Amino acid sequence: QVQLVESGGGLVQAGGSLRLSCAASGRIFSSYAMGWFRQAPGKEREFVAHINWNGDSTYYADSVKGRFTISRDNAKNTVYLQMNSLKPEDTAVYYCAIQIYGPPQYDSGRYYDYWGQGAQVTVSS
Repeated sequence: QVQLVESGGGLVQAGGSLRLSCAASGRIFSSYAMGWFRQAPGKEREFVAHINWNGDSTYYADSVKGRFTISRDNAKNTVYLQMNSLKPEDTAVYYCAIQIYGPPQYDSGRYYDYWGQGAQVTVSS
């Protein structure tokens, strides 16, 4: 019903930048909030960032505040995660997700309904 396709992952040195993209199809993208999560091997999935339907409200995990920026282009059905000043501890698989049916919470994966395939981000020291 909803497909999310991520791109932009890769390998970067500490202090560098990457921009992840997540393109949605199959539903009216502009009506729904979106989020980014990440998961390192052997670790629990953690919240990274969230943006509401029109982009006027954003939320970030404390670990990425001031370094990451979530944004969206509803005309392109795409949400972005700009990642600056990357650290080795940012290494993880990053997932985008869409919130269609969930309540207005944002910091747990259980509040989202469809997920992308994940994009590997590796930060070397």
